[in-house]
Amino acid sequence: MTSVGDHCAEVTKVVSDTFRLDPALVVPGASLEELGIDSKGRIRLLAALEIYYDVTIGLDELDRFTDVESVAEVLAEALATGRAEEKR
Repeated sequence: MTSVGDHCAEVTKVVSDTFRLDPALVVPGASLEELGIDSKGRIRLLAALEIYYDVTIGLDELDRFTDVESVAEVLAEALATGRAEEKR
């Protein structure tokens, strides 16, 4: 089973690529607001994660998108749920 920490590097890459940011600035504790990612940007990030990882993340999870680590946490949960559903 993968942990949130395992997904931080992956989220860093998606955030860096999607918003053309220096990966060195996109650290686990980095606030999305500090990185210049507003509410529309969080929707864009959610869509990018869904496409990149082929998962579904509910819009209600956007409130949890506060920093890189919290995004990794939501992604880890979505991947775990997706895998559990595939096994049924």
